[in-house]
Amino acid sequence: MARNTTSGSIALKNLLREIRSCRHCEGSLPLGPRPVLRASSTARLLIVGQAPGTRVHASGVPWDDPSGDRLRQWMCMAPQQFYDESHVAIVPMGFCYPGRGKSGDLPPPPDCAPLWHARLLKHMPHLELILLVGSYAQNHYLGRSAETLTQRVRRWSDFGPRYFPLPHPSPRNTLWLRRNPWFAQEVLPALRECLSQLWA
Repeated sequence: MARNTTSGSIALKNLLREIRSCRHCEGSLPLGPRPVLRASSTARLLIVGQAPGTRVHASGVPWDDPSGDRLRQWMCMAPQQFYDESHVAIVPMGFCYPGRGKSGDLPPPPDCAPLWHARLLKHMPHLELILLVGSYAQNHYLGRSAETLTQRVRRWSDFGPRYFPLPHPSPRNTLWLRRNPWFAQEVLPALRECLSQLWA
């Protein structure tokens, strides 16, 4: 078993090295490629977000921005636990900063997740919970549907125990949070309970 675990870790390290040298979308990335992700063969929690913003692109640290502060608050996780790579994997839908559009950052490049996600998940056999943060992650993992993000998040329990859909914690969604008080009242306590059970 130890030999299999070691060979799996080496294979994942090689895959991560391949991802970090990826230039597939180079021509469309305004700041150039800089894949930002974290993964380990022992991770039990996977966070799938959208794509790095400019601050994360600069630091190379995922969720190193106000969105990350809010996400950690939702999860009741201190930064040292959130960034414990042995337990928490962070794999966005797009690994590089996609650029800016009229109303915020552009969507993650459509080729990124199909290229890499399935290969990464094969090397993370201990995953028990996958947080799907935002509509891009939800569409990829749950399938596209006529449902809105609000409808999906409201029936979060239908996707368990493996998946947990969440809105994006961006400051741009503050109005959504005000209009949907049930999220803080019902969904966040359930999320924290799921995480508590995961670490028990």
